[in-house]
Amino acid sequence: MIDFAKDIEQSLTTLQNGGVILYPTDTIWGLGADATNETSVEQIINIKHRPANKSFVVLVASERDIMQYVASVDLAVFDYLDKQTKPTTVIYPNAIGLAGNVLAADGSVAIRICKDEFCKNLIKRFRKPIVSTSANISNEPSPENFAQISPLIKKNVDFIVQHRQNENQKTAPSSIITWQNGEVKILRP
Repeated sequence: MIDFAKDIEQSLTTLQNGGVILYPTDTIWGLGADATNETSVEQIINIKHRPANKSFVVLVASERDIMQYVASVDLAVFDYLDKQTKPTTVIYPNAIGLAGNVLAADGSVAIRICKDEFCKNLIKRFRKPIVSTSANISNEPSPENFAQISPLIKKNVDFIVQHRQNENQKTAPSSIITWQNGEVKILRP
């Protein structure tokens, strides 16, 4: 097992204190914060110079987590997700219990069940969903690995995870879908 216990502990402390972490996900390196804390999410908006009306992706550890933060879920979406080989983010209507600045204007939320060992461990220990947005300034390309992350981003976060910093393979964002009446609509392949 890869030893990332110190990173988990420091990430937990940072998130519990309302801070922002720079961390590896199941897709690309991201900026993370407590998805239920509007002030923490605001910090990410400021770091990225991101429009405040743009929604975020939220990472959870399990299907049960989704049912806690979405008013009604078509359980068939989980069968679809089980068959996907690429990380897939689903836009769910009627989000509940999340910070308002995480949601889209229509009250929907983009959620991904994270399969990455580090992230899953962190989310389970934190017991709340975590915002995940690419570690870049808005309108700049997403970094394909840690080395490509802007020094400006690194300077403005509260904690940088050491785990996987030396990996140099290219990473890519998740697929994004909506699920309505048992039908999938692919927004980003």
